This record gives sequence, C-alpha cells and structure tokens, in this order.
Amino acid sequence: MTVALMWEARAAQGRGADLLTWADGQSLAELPLRRETFRAPQDRVLVITWWDAEYDAELPELPDPAPDLVSRPVHRWRFESVGRS
Repeated sequence: MTVALMWEARAAQGRGADLLTWADGQSLAELPLRRETFRAPQDRVLVITWWDAEYDAELPELPDPAPDLVSRPVHRWRFESVGRS
C-alpha cells in the first residue's frame, strides 16, 4: 500500500523564503519513496512524502518549525492510494 503524508505550513509575515529553506533542510529518519516540496501564495509551504506502508504505520514526519517562522499551527494529513491513475 502507498501512503502519502502531507505537511503544510504558512510562514510568518515576510518569512516565506525562510520557511521554504527550513523545510528543504529537514531530513527524515528514513527515506520515503518520494518527497516533493511546493510553495503557494500567502507564503505557504507543502511537503508531501510517499511511503510503502500501511495506513496506520508509524512514519517519520517533518517536525513543527520554530514558532516565529509560522503564522499558524502546521496542518498534517495522511492519505492512502486507491490504486487508480
């Protein structure tokens, strides 16, 4: 089964580049099958990691950044593949 973990944060005012750099620099205890980083308006950063694991498996996740780097708590979601393209 493939599980995707999504981590999304909104940077504090004027800190979008800092948050993006911080997210890119975070290593995980294990390597995922795939990892992609995205950015969006309002200085939002999204990191998606894909894993070959069961839905409820314990998987390494990005931590919370320092409070001064974000404008709100980090959002996290977990999805499982339904096997369709």
